[in-house]
Amino acid sequence: MKYVLITPARNEEVFIRQTIQSVISQTVRPQKWIIVSDGSTDQTDEIVKQYAAEHSWIELVRMPQHRDRNFAAKVQCFKSGMECLRDVDYEVLGNLDADITFEPDYLEFLLGRLAADPDLGVVGTPFVEGTRSYDFRYTTVEHVSGACQIFRRACFEEIGGYPEVKGGGIDWIAVTTARMKGWKTRTFVERVCYHHRPMGTASAGKLQSHFRLGRQDYYLGGHPLWAVFRACYQMTRQPYVVGGMWLFGGYCWAWMSRVRRSVSPELIQFHQREQMLRLSKQFRKLIRAEAVETTGG
Repeated sequence: MKYVLITPARNEEVFIRQTIQSVISQTVRPQKWIIVSDGSTDQTDEIVKQYAAEHSWIELVRMPQHRDRNFAAKVQCFKSGMECLRDVDYEVLGNLDADITFEPDYLEFLLGRLAADPDLGVVGTPFVEGTRSYDFRYTTVEHVSGACQIFRRACFEEIGGYPEVKGGGIDWIAVTTARMKGWKTRTFVERVCYHHRPMGTASAGKLQSHFRLGRQDYYLGGHPLWAVFRACYQMTRQPYVVGGMWLFGGYCWAWMSRVRRSVSPELIQFHQREQMLRLSKQFRKLIRAEAVETTGG
Protein backbone atom coordinates (compact mmCIF):
# COMPACT_ATOMS: atom_id res chain seq x y z
CA MET A 1 0.00 0.00 0.00
CA LYS A 2 1.35 3.43 -0.94
CA TYR A 3 1.80 5.64 2.08
CA VAL A 4 2.92 9.12 3.11
CA LEU A 5 4.07 10.56 6.42
CA ILE A 6 3.66 13.95 8.07
CA THR A 7 5.74 15.01 11.08
CA PRO A 8 5.10 18.30 12.90
CA ALA A 9 8.33 19.28 14.67
CA ARG A 10 9.20 22.14 16.98
CA ASN A 11 12.75 22.44 18.37
CA GLU A 12 13.50 18.73 18.00
CA GLU A 13 17.24 18.92 17.27
CA VAL A 14 18.00 16.39 20.04
CA PHE A 15 15.74 13.66 18.65
CA ILE A 16 14.82 14.24 15.01
CA ARG A 17 18.02 12.89 13.45
CA GLN A 18 17.42 9.40 14.85
CA THR A 19 13.75 9.55 13.77
CA ILE A 20 14.80 10.37 10.21
CA GLN A 21 17.34 7.56 10.23
CA SER A 22 14.61 5.14 11.37
CA VAL A 23 12.38 6.08 8.42
CA ILE A 24 15.25 5.95 5.92
CA SER A 25 16.03 2.42 7.16
CA GLN A 26 12.48 1.13 6.55
CA THR A 27 12.02 -1.88 4.29
CA VAL A 28 9.15 0.01 2.62
CA ARG A 29 9.72 3.75 2.27
CA PRO A 30 6.99 6.40 1.96
CA GLN A 31 5.98 8.08 -1.28
CA LYS A 32 6.56 11.36 0.50
CA TRP A 33 7.49 12.53 4.00
CA ILE A 34 6.59 16.09 4.90
CA ILE A 35 8.38 17.39 7.99
CA VAL A 36 6.74 20.61 9.13
CA SER A 37 8.92 22.82 11.30
CA ASP A 38 6.64 24.76 13.63
CA GLY A 39 8.77 27.90 13.90
CA SER A 40 11.76 25.99 15.29
CA THR A 41 14.55 28.18 16.69
CA ASP A 42 17.18 25.46 17.11
CA GLN A 43 18.95 23.29 14.49
CA THR A 44 15.84 21.26 13.55
CA ASP A 45 15.49 22.84 10.09
CA GLU A 46 19.18 22.44 9.24
CA ILE A 47 19.13 18.76 10.18
CA VAL A 48 16.06 18.09 8.02
CA LYS A 49 17.56 20.00 5.10
CA GLN A 50 20.67 17.80 5.20
CA TYR A 51 18.59 14.66 4.75
CA ALA A 52 16.17 16.25 2.25
CA ALA A 53 19.16 17.06 0.01
CA GLU A 54 19.99 13.34 -0.11
CA HIS A 55 16.44 11.93 -0.29
CA SER A 56 13.97 13.51 -2.72
CA TRP A 57 10.97 12.03 -0.87
CA ILE A 58 11.77 14.08 2.27
CA GLU A 59 10.50 17.66 2.24
CA LEU A 60 10.79 20.43 4.82
CA VAL A 61 7.95 22.92 5.27
CA ARG A 62 8.59 25.94 7.48
CA MET A 63 5.79 27.50 9.56
CA PRO A 64 6.06 31.05 10.99
CA GLN A 65 7.77 31.41 14.36
CA HIS A 66 5.49 31.83 17.39
CA ARG A 67 5.80 31.67 21.17
CA ASP A 68 3.19 29.10 22.14
CA ARG A 69 3.56 25.35 21.96
CA ASN A 70 0.05 23.92 21.75
CA PHE A 71 -1.86 21.15 20.03
CA ALA A 72 -3.88 23.43 17.77
CA ALA A 73 -0.57 24.60 16.29
CA LYS A 74 0.36 20.95 15.71
CA VAL A 75 -2.87 20.44 13.75
CA GLN A 76 -2.16 23.55 11.68
CA CYS A 77 1.24 22.08 10.87
CA PHE A 78 -0.38 18.81 9.88
CA LYS A 79 -2.82 20.59 7.59
CA SER A 80 0.08 22.43 5.94
CA GLY A 81 1.70 19.07 5.35
CA MET A 82 -1.52 17.77 3.81
CA GLU A 83 -1.50 20.67 1.34
CA CYS A 84 1.84 19.41 0.03
CA LEU A 85 0.32 16.00 -0.70
CA ARG A 86 -2.46 17.13 -3.03
CA ASP A 87 -0.79 15.65 -6.11
CA VAL A 88 0.60 12.53 -4.41
CA ASP A 89 -1.05 9.13 -4.93
CA TYR A 90 -1.40 7.31 -1.61
CA GLU A 91 -3.75 5.01 0.32
CA VAL A 92 -2.31 5.42 3.82
CA LEU A 93 -1.41 8.51 5.85
CA GLY A 94 0.89 8.43 8.86
CA ASN A 95 1.24 10.96 11.67
CA LEU A 96 4.72 10.48 13.13
CA ASP A 97 6.22 12.28 16.10
CA ALA A 98 9.71 13.74 15.69
CA ASP A 99 11.12 11.97 18.76
CA ILE A 100 10.48 8.25 18.13
CA THR A 101 12.45 5.38 16.61
CA PHE A 102 11.53 1.86 15.49
CA GLU A 103 12.82 -1.28 13.77
CA PRO A 104 13.34 -1.42 9.96
CA ASP A 105 10.21 -3.51 9.30
CA TYR A 106 7.94 -1.39 11.54
CA LEU A 107 5.96 0.44 8.86
CA GLU A 108 5.83 -2.57 6.54
CA PHE A 109 4.28 -4.53 9.41
CA LEU A 110 1.55 -1.92 9.98
CA LEU A 111 0.82 -1.57 6.26
CA GLY A 112 0.39 -5.33 6.11
CA ARG A 113 -2.22 -5.20 8.86
CA LEU A 114 -4.18 -2.53 6.98
CA ALA A 115 -3.96 -4.50 3.76
CA ALA A 116 -5.25 -7.65 5.49
CA ASP A 117 -8.40 -6.01 6.93
CA PRO A 118 -10.25 -3.34 4.91
CA ASP A 119 -12.29 -2.38 8.00
CA LEU A 120 -9.19 -1.22 9.88
CA GLY A 121 -9.07 2.58 9.85
CA VAL A 122 -6.22 3.36 12.27
CA VAL A 123 -3.30 1.21 13.40
CA GLY A 124 -0.26 1.63 15.61
CA THR A 125 1.83 -0.08 18.29
CA PRO A 126 2.64 0.45 21.95
CA PHE A 127 5.40 2.93 22.72
CA VAL A 128 8.28 2.34 25.11
CA GLU A 129 9.79 5.09 27.30
CA GLY A 130 13.05 3.95 28.86
CA THR A 131 12.24 0.58 30.42
CA ARG A 132 8.49 1.21 30.62
CA SER A 133 5.92 0.21 28.03
CA TYR A 134 2.34 1.38 27.65
CA ASP A 135 0.00 -0.25 30.16
CA PHE A 136 -3.26 -1.55 28.67
CA ARG A 137 -5.08 -2.20 31.94
CA TYR A 138 -6.94 1.10 31.75
CA THR A 139 -7.29 1.24 28.01
CA THR A 140 -7.62 -1.35 25.24
CA VAL A 141 -5.76 -2.34 22.11
CA GLU A 142 -8.40 -0.32 20.26
CA HIS A 143 -6.64 2.82 21.45
CA VAL A 144 -3.79 3.96 19.16
CA SER A 145 -1.09 6.15 20.65
CA GLY A 146 -0.48 9.53 19.07
CA ALA A 147 3.27 8.89 18.84
CA CYS A 148 2.66 7.07 15.57
CA GLN A 149 -0.82 6.80 14.08
CA ILE A 150 -1.25 5.20 10.67
CA PHE A 151 -4.61 6.01 9.01
CA ARG A 152 -6.30 4.50 6.02
CA ARG A 153 -6.86 7.57 3.87
CA ALA A 154 -10.61 6.93 3.54
CA CYS A 155 -10.94 6.81 7.34
CA PHE A 156 -8.97 10.02 7.88
CA GLU A 157 -11.10 11.85 5.35
CA GLU A 158 -14.36 10.53 6.83
CA ILE A 159 -13.54 11.77 10.35
CA GLY A 160 -12.54 15.18 8.99
CA GLY A 161 -8.91 14.92 10.08
CA TYR A 162 -7.56 16.24 13.37
CA PRO A 163 -9.56 18.90 15.26
CA GLU A 164 -7.86 22.13 16.32
CA VAL A 165 -7.98 21.74 20.12
CA LYS A 166 -5.37 23.78 22.00
CA GLY A 167 -5.36 21.72 25.19
CA GLY A 168 -4.60 18.36 23.62
CA GLY A 169 -6.36 15.09 22.94
CA ILE A 170 -6.37 15.56 19.17
CA ASP A 171 -5.00 12.05 18.56
CA TRP A 172 -7.56 10.52 20.92
CA ILE A 173 -10.44 12.43 19.32
CA ALA A 174 -9.43 11.21 15.87
CA VAL A 175 -9.19 7.54 16.87
CA THR A 176 -12.37 7.54 18.97
CA THR A 177 -14.30 9.31 16.22
CA ALA A 178 -13.12 6.64 13.78
CA ARG A 179 -14.59 3.91 16.02
CA MET A 180 -17.80 5.87 16.47
CA LYS A 181 -18.14 5.96 12.68
CA GLY A 182 -17.71 2.20 12.44
CA TRP A 183 -14.01 1.80 11.68
CA LYS A 184 -11.80 -0.62 13.55
CA THR A 185 -8.81 0.87 15.37
CA ARG A 186 -6.04 -1.33 16.68
CA THR A 187 -2.72 -1.30 18.52
CA PHE A 188 -0.63 -4.31 17.54
CA VAL A 189 1.56 -5.41 20.42
CA GLU A 190 3.86 -7.52 18.23
CA ARG A 191 5.94 -4.39 17.57
CA VAL A 192 6.84 -1.28 19.57
CA CYS A 193 8.17 2.18 18.89
CA TYR A 194 10.55 3.96 21.23
CA HIS A 195 9.52 7.37 22.54
CA HIS A 196 12.53 9.39 23.62
CA ARG A 197 10.81 12.28 25.38
CA PRO A 198 8.37 11.36 28.19
CA MET A 199 4.80 12.02 27.10
CA GLY A 200 3.39 15.37 28.18
CA THR A 201 6.69 16.90 29.30
CA ALA A 202 7.58 18.97 26.22
CA SER A 203 6.39 22.15 27.93
CA ALA A 204 5.56 21.08 31.50
CA GLY A 205 7.01 19.26 34.49
CA LYS A 206 5.89 15.78 35.51
CA LEU A 207 3.29 16.84 38.10
CA GLN A 208 2.02 19.62 35.86
CA SER A 209 1.58 17.09 33.07
CA HIS A 210 -0.52 14.89 35.39
CA PHE A 211 -2.73 17.86 36.27
CA ARG A 212 -3.09 18.73 32.60
CA LEU A 213 -4.00 15.13 31.73
CA GLY A 214 -6.69 15.14 34.42
CA ARG A 215 -8.11 18.36 33.05
CA GLN A 216 -7.96 16.87 29.57
CA ASP A 217 -9.87 13.78 30.76
CA TYR A 218 -12.71 16.09 31.77
CA TYR A 219 -12.94 18.25 28.67
CA LEU A 220 -12.73 15.17 26.42
CA GLY A 221 -15.84 13.85 28.15
CA GLY A 222 -14.38 11.29 30.57
CA HIS A 223 -16.75 9.70 33.10
CA PRO A 224 -16.21 10.75 36.78
CA LEU A 225 -16.01 7.14 37.94
CA TRP A 226 -13.33 6.46 35.37
CA ALA A 227 -11.37 9.48 36.65
CA VAL A 228 -11.45 8.08 40.21
CA PHE A 229 -10.11 4.68 39.19
CA ARG A 230 -7.48 6.15 36.89
CA ALA A 231 -6.22 8.39 39.71
CA CYS A 232 -6.05 5.42 42.11
CA TYR A 233 -4.07 3.45 39.56
CA GLN A 234 -1.69 6.37 38.97
CA MET A 235 -0.95 6.49 42.70
CA THR A 236 0.78 3.11 42.35
CA ARG A 237 3.23 4.53 39.80
CA GLN A 238 5.95 7.17 40.04
CA PRO A 239 5.62 9.78 41.36
CA TYR A 240 3.81 7.62 43.92
CA VAL A 241 0.54 8.93 45.42
CA VAL A 242 1.04 12.57 44.41
CA GLY A 243 0.85 11.76 40.70
CA GLY A 244 -2.64 10.35 41.13
CA MET A 245 -3.66 13.27 43.33
CA TRP A 246 -2.57 15.79 40.70
CA LEU A 247 -4.32 13.79 37.99
CA PHE A 248 -7.63 13.76 39.87
CA GLY A 249 -7.11 17.37 40.92
CA GLY A 250 -6.91 18.37 37.25
CA TYR A 251 -10.20 16.59 36.52
CA CYS A 252 -11.94 18.19 39.53
CA TRP A 253 -10.60 21.64 38.73
CA ALA A 254 -11.95 21.41 35.18
CA TRP A 255 -15.31 20.15 36.45
CA MET A 256 -15.66 22.91 39.07
CA SER A 257 -14.51 25.55 36.58
CA ARG A 258 -17.04 24.29 34.04
CA VAL A 259 -14.34 24.06 31.39
CA ARG A 260 -15.96 23.83 27.96
CA ARG A 261 -15.79 20.29 26.61
CA SER A 262 -14.11 20.10 23.23
CA VAL A 263 -16.06 17.21 21.73
CA SER A 264 -19.63 16.61 20.61
CA PRO A 265 -22.31 15.17 22.94
CA GLU A 266 -22.43 12.11 20.67
CA LEU A 267 -18.71 11.45 21.10
CA ILE A 268 -18.94 11.98 24.88
CA GLN A 269 -21.75 9.43 25.11
CA PHE A 270 -19.82 6.93 22.98
CA HIS A 271 -16.63 7.50 25.01
CA GLN A 272 -18.29 7.07 28.42
CA ARG A 273 -20.04 3.91 27.28
CA GLU A 274 -16.66 2.46 26.25
CA GLN A 275 -15.13 3.46 29.61
CA MET A 276 -17.88 1.80 31.64
CA LEU A 277 -17.58 -1.38 29.57
CA ARG A 278 -13.85 -1.51 30.26
CA LEU A 279 -14.35 -0.94 33.99
CA SER A 280 -16.97 -3.68 34.03
CA LYS A 281 -14.51 -6.09 32.41
CA GLN A 282 -11.84 -5.21 34.97
CA PHE A 283 -14.24 -5.85 37.86
CA ARG A 284 -15.26 -9.19 36.40
CA LYS A 285 -11.60 -10.20 36.09
CA LEU A 286 -10.95 -9.25 39.72
CA ILE A 287 -14.01 -11.18 40.92
CA ARG A 288 -12.98 -14.28 38.97
CA ALA A 289 -9.39 -14.06 40.24
CA GLU A 290 -10.60 -13.72 43.84
CA ALA A 291 -12.96 -16.66 43.41
CA VAL A 292 -10.14 -18.82 42.08
CA GLU A 293 -7.88 -17.80 44.97
CA THR A 294 -10.62 -18.51 47.53
CA THR A 295 -11.38 -21.96 46.13
CA GLY A 296 -7.73 -22.78 45.62
CA GLY A 297 -8.04 -22.95 41.84
